[in-house]
Amino acid sequence: MVNLPKVSIDTDLHKNQCFGCGPHNPIGLKLSFRMDGDTLRTECTPDPVYQGWPGLVHGGILSLILDEAMNNVAYLKGITCITASMNIRLRQPVKVEETLYITAGITKKNRKLIESKAKICLKDGTVIAESTSKQFVIEESGNDDE
Repeated sequence: MVNLPKVSIDTDLHKNQCFGCGPHNPIGLKLSFRMDGDTLRTECTPDPVYQGWPGLVHGGILSLILDEAMNNVAYLKGITCITASMNIRLRQPVKVEETLYITAGITKKNRKLIESKAKICLKDGTVIAESTSKQFVIEESGNDDE
């Protein structure tokens, strides 16, 4: 049996500096999440400062949005976790200043790992990007459904 090192992180989010969801990060995306049943939802309209190729949202920003959504779907269920691995599929480029609709959900959970999925769509439902992830559970408040 392999003993994995214990991961310890500062889980005090009152500093609100997260690049993805921190309201006090001056250059962050300031994502705000809500739960709709078991599905996390948010919207985002990336500014031109988040472009890669001229006029297009950088793929790294799209990846960050997916990661934030998958992490926060667990967090809003009382589970603090950190990403262990992600698989991302960028389906098509998207223009800056276009509203993106993001959803995420947990697909599997055990004591040490959460598996989740997320996608980014346009208003008409066109899928721009999708992802799956595995996350290490850091702490759990007991608010989940198990």
